[in-house]
Amino acid sequence: MILIVAAILPAILLWLYICRKDAQPEPMSQMLKAFLYGALICIPVSFVENYISGTLFASEGSPSNLIGSTLEAFLVAAVPEEGFKLLALWLILRHNPFFDEHYDGIVYAVCVGLGFAAIENVGYVLMHADAWLSVAVTRALLAVPGHYAFAVFMGYYYSLYHFGQKSAKNLLSIFFIPVLAHGCYDAFALTGTVEPVLGGISFILLIYFCIKMHKNARQKITAQVERDRRERAA
Repeated sequence: MILIVAAILPAILLWLYICRKDAQPEPMSQMLKAFLYGALICIPVSFVENYISGTLFASEGSPSNLIGSTLEAFLVAAVPEEGFKLLALWLILRHNPFFDEHYDGIVYAVCVGLGFAAIENVGYVLMHADAWLSVAVTRALLAVPGHYAFAVFMGYYYSLYHFGQKSAKNLLSIFFIPVLAHGCYDAFALTGTVEPVLGGISFILLIYFCIKMHKNARQKITAQVERDRRERAA
């Protein structure tokens, strides 16, 4: 139970943070539904990722060089995970009468993303039960906030497109910006597993990337909150 709580707590704290920013909070039932959808997509994601990984690394079993680790970061992890998150978000929002403000897109996307991150985190912590504390702390500082940031980007562009800014750029950004952020994150994280000499450098780059990514996510949150404030005041 302690391991499960340690794995889920970071997602709960980030969810509380994102909810506090909402001037007109979403119904708890809808947010829980989004969280559940995010958790459930872990099942098809695992099958798709195993299939892609088996296809790409059939002879080796896992990547053995930087090209392989980069392919794993983008094609095995980022594309299927963000693709299923987008599907879950679309299912939640397509007939949702409470999706009536720009910031709502971020709220629901973050619920989906954190649902996925929570279940993924439980799996990692239980899989490394002998070193669960270090795994839980590391993932609480990096991996779970990473899924949170990817979700902020997805929800931001989803709302922009939904509420009238229907450009091709915004439409493509709904999927490709989270994939790019997710892929770069994983590429930096995986570098040390195939090139130990570059491990220290890649970790520094990962930390720098996370700082810039979260700064950009905060800016997008602020922009949507301010956009809604202006529209309510008009």
